[in-house]
Amino acid sequence: MSEAIVYINGEYFTKQEAKISVYDHGFLYGDGIFEGIRIYNQEVFKCEEHINRLYDGAKSIALEIPVDKGQMIRTTREAAAKSNIKNGYIRLIVSRGTGDLGINPLTCKQASIVIIVDKIQIYPKEMYDSGMKVITAVTRRNSPASLDPQLKSLNYLNNILAKIEANHAGAAEAIMLNQNGFVCECTGDNIFIVKQGSIYTPPVHLGALNGITRNTVIDLAGKMGLDVQEKELTMTNVYSADEVFLTGTAAEIIGVAEVDKRIIANGVVGNVTKKLADNFRSVL
Repeated sequence: MSEAIVYINGEYFTKQEAKISVYDHGFLYGDGIFEGIRIYNQEVFKCEEHINRLYDGAKSIALEIPVDKGQMIRTTREAAAKSNIKNGYIRLIVSRGTGDLGINPLTCKQASIVIIVDKIQIYPKEMYDSGMKVITAVTRRNSPASLDPQLKSLNYLNNILAKIEANHAGAAEAIMLNQNGFVCECTGDNIFIVKQGSIYTPPVHLGALNGITRNTVIDLAGKMGLDVQEKELTMTNVYSADEVFLTGTAAEIIGVAEVDKRIIANGVVGNVTKKLADNFRSVL
């Protein structure tokens, strides 16, 4: 029988039993990193790519993970197997660990490792058929000079503030711009547009996450003979696109029908988006 399961520092717990210390700096200060990973047919999707990004993130914030990559991969797969969830979601978290109430990370003696295995569905099925409505957030994406958006840190307040704007507007997602007004990504998804048969997505250096699903879709589109380019995009490019779609670990591939009350093309999920979504299953 499948059920949610939580690994915490070498032990397994049920969802109800799982606990961390309130002195953990991940809880107190958002000091840590995470990965969201999919399970398809009881296989962990792109496990090595996610673990590599996790360790890159740890290095960038001077966080020492107490196990090597190989052990982390094995433990992640073991947790997925123990849950017996056929198609699900893994949230892998490494926090600075338990310390004092001050922000000094040196008070944390060892990082904490948490692996949550559960199911997830962030958008209803009918939205994949009809396309979603999104807005442009007033909240700007963090500058790489302050907190690099390529880092999947536990501090997601920047994204959450933009998500609140979407909630208030009755939209499912919000597009975030960088400090210069170029499109970065959405609050939890990368963004693509289609124009005259070519696919465009913002370069990661403008403030987008180097998404695993994003890169999978770029590779997939290339194999399908589609032209894909990383390019600076403004909202004018988005409004006038033939298609707009989002990608993410939890969202997978989902089309956009409306942005800031502008109907995208004819207001339905486009053919390129549909073909990519259909073919995405072939790489699972």
